[in-house]
Amino acid sequence: MKLVRGLLSLGVGLALSGALVAQDIAVRAQRLHTVSGAVIENGVVLVRSGKISAVGRASEVQIPSGMRTLAAAVVTPGLIDAHSVVGLAGYLNQPQDQDQHDPAAPIQPELRAIDAYNARERLIEWLRGFGVTTIHTGHGPLALISGQTLIAKTRGDTVDESVFVPCAMIAATLGADSRAEGPGKSPGTAGKQVALLREAFLAAREHQRKLREAGDDAAKKPERNLRHEALIDVLERRVPLLVTAQRHQDISSALRLAREFDFALVLDGASEAYVVLDEIKAAGVSVIAHPPMARFGGELENASRATPKKLADAGLRFAFQSGYESYVPKTRVVLYEAAIAAANGLGADAALRAITLDAARILGVDARIGSLEVGKDGDLALYDGDPFEYTTHCTATVIEGVLVSEGAR
Repeated sequence: MKLVRGLLSLGVGLALSGALVAQDIAVRAQRLHTVSGAVIENGVVLVRSGKISAVGRASEVQIPSGMRTLAAAVVTPGLIDAHSVVGLAGYLNQPQDQDQHDPAAPIQPELRAIDAYNARERLIEWLRGFGVTTIHTGHGPLALISGQTLIAKTRGDTVDESVFVPCAMIAATLGADSRAEGPGKSPGTAGKQVALLREAFLAAREHQRKLREAGDDAAKKPERNLRHEALIDVLERRVPLLVTAQRHQDISSALRLAREFDFALVLDGASEAYVVLDEIKAAGVSVIAHPPMARFGGELENASRATPKKLADAGLRFAFQSGYESYVPKTRVVLYEAAIAAANGLGADAALRAITLDAARILGVDARIGSLEVGKDGDLALYDGDPFEYTTHCTATVIEGVLVSEGAR
């Protein structure tokens, strides 16, 4: 037994160093949540070369002799944090590890998250200890357009090892958090916020027109403009605009802009979404709900822990996030946020789906992660009980067939 523990510890150490490649691994579960299908009692998942090769009952899936095997009371797909600033905002909470916001200008869509992402940030290690295997992270909701976001696995020592969607969305904010402070500074009102966004999109559209007219003629092409180019990706629906908006009037403004410029919109926060549910549903827009345990004050003064249940009842796709926190430890844990929503009417099944498959669908990566299905990444979270019970521990986390965390968290 001591030898086995020693080998496991060595494996974890190599995995965390980024030196370990995908392994062939089997996971047994008393209760296996595939999310895309029915719960399997006494289930087994096989992972080969980083991908899931088999899922089913233990009586149906044979574990090859000698394959490394883990066991847990409950196994779920690896959890997905649908919106975070981890990797740009560090746990030290000091200027040198706070790259989630550049105050130089209100609109900076050209700021790339991959140029600021720290794959070795200790908060990443902390999150994977709870079963979080994927994060959608980047510039925070502190400017009208603060920059880009990315999607990364919570393993790897470099950007190339961890990031698999370099530009996932462009982050914008409507409301108090992106209003400039002080007399004469802009934007100081809701109307000015929307006007500046409209102006930016109109300028990008004009740049887009010039590029199209120039075609392959380099002499006719306009000078490169990184800001316009980033927004053209939004206008051409290659990249969604992620708009943090809490108040119902700001949510409506975001929906109006999306209709005007025909871009893909994802609503973030949306604490007053229950006021405009019909409008959101008619627009076919997904929601990354505010953390249910966020403090209900300021822009969130009308927030409710029952909002996820109302989103579900309305048939809206939504996910949970850790969000942006201005204080240490700088991040929440989506597992706990989903648990609060589950206890406030949402239910455990819908809550788990919101931090796995539905989150993957909103992020556009459901072909790869979000459920336990053959062909998907071997990302699993192992627990010694009900994941939404506070006394339950995450006993192991597997990412692409690599055991990256082990031991009760």
